[in-house]
Amino acid sequence: MRGRWKTFLVFLSIIGPGIITASIDNDAGGITTYSVAGARYGYMLLWTLIPTTIALIVIQEMVARMGVVTGKGLSDLIRENYGVKITFFMMIILLVANFGTTIAEFAGWAASMEIFGLSKYVTVPSGAFLIWLLVTRGSYRVVEGVLLMACMIYLGYVVSAFMAAPKWGEVMQSTFIPKVKFESEFVMLTIAIIGTTITPWMQFYLQSSIAEKGIKKENYKVTKLDVIIGCVITDIIAFFIIVTCATTLYPHGIRINEAKEAALSLAPLAGQYASILFAVCLANASILGAIVVPLATAYYVCEAMGWEAGVNKSFREAPQFMWIYTALIVISALLVLIPGAPLILLMILSSLLNGILLPFVLVFALSLVNNKRLMGKHTNPRGYNYIAWGTVAVLIILTTALIVMTVLPGFKSI
Repeated sequence: MRGRWKTFLVFLSIIGPGIITASIDNDAGGITTYSVAGARYGYMLLWTLIPTTIALIVIQEMVARMGVVTGKGLSDLIRENYGVKITFFMMIILLVANFGTTIAEFAGWAASMEIFGLSKYVTVPSGAFLIWLLVTRGSYRVVEGVLLMACMIYLGYVVSAFMAAPKWGEVMQSTFIPKVKFESEFVMLTIAIIGTTITPWMQFYLQSSIAEKGIKKENYKVTKLDVIIGCVITDIIAFFIIVTCATTLYPHGIRINEAKEAALSLAPLAGQYASILFAVCLANASILGAIVVPLATAYYVCEAMGWEAGVNKSFREAPQFMWIYTALIVISALLVLIPGAPLILLMILSSLLNGILLPFVLVFALSLVNNKRLMGKHTNPRGYNYIAWGTVAVLIILTTALIVMTVLPGFKSI
């Protein structure tokens, strides 16, 4: 009995990075993508979540394993093994991309709060200050605890889906029997679902948080379980978001462009409580994204440049880390408050840069995880490499298609 209790306590002390990283990937941008997919194509895109979940587990498990074995972050390893120049340019592009993503998070926070009649000129500055205070004054354990508790709020999407009363037979059929429409919007939403689930910042944040937590090799099985649980949970939430919008908005032909519109449209179709739950979850997802995306950025930039990094450190101990985090929060929040600021352009640029960088990040990660000097006996088995490289190849093809589809409309309008 005592042995089981000790094992349970070890489990509780180790879980966190995997669940948090995957769950917070369902940020404002992700929720918008899933909402639009359900509203425009009903249940038809549900099947894409199965291969996406498998790909996410494969990639996140490799990155987590590197964090445990090496005790270092991903950008740290890239700098040490491929040089400062390559790492520097990659970090600059990632910094710009994550700046756009952080703006999207604050825009989502502002939109969700406006549903409840609260002005963004109050909610955005106060939200920005509170999350800045949490990270700069709290310890890693405190920040992780807050994030884990906030991840529980995502369950509101599950409740919203049941309140919408879907036809579960049709839902299951669409989940396990793929259907494809050969039209640009369908293809773009398919790519967007995968692209919003697997992002460059996730890989850096997961490995850095595992390294800072100091998880040992002998406890890796728990970390692996943490990663798998996180990946499965994040796509279960995505599943229920699509189901909610597919059940309520799609039959009425209600086309939406953002998650806020989905929350507002639910009230007359699924009831006021479903609408409120959807809006609360959007607010939660946005503010969590606004915490973690700048945090991931500060981690990998500092690791790449050889600077001190970590939530447990003070401004004096890690000035660059804290100032990068602070600057991203302050500038992003201010831009959301400026009337007429080019927020959409910045968000599109962010998605484009993330799409361009993702294949490079994954190739670096795979090269590093197969380096016996670094990983010893913990390199990928041959069969696992086939799956991993296959996943990367598919992601490269889909990312290239997304970039082409994003850029071409711009050329047509010139």
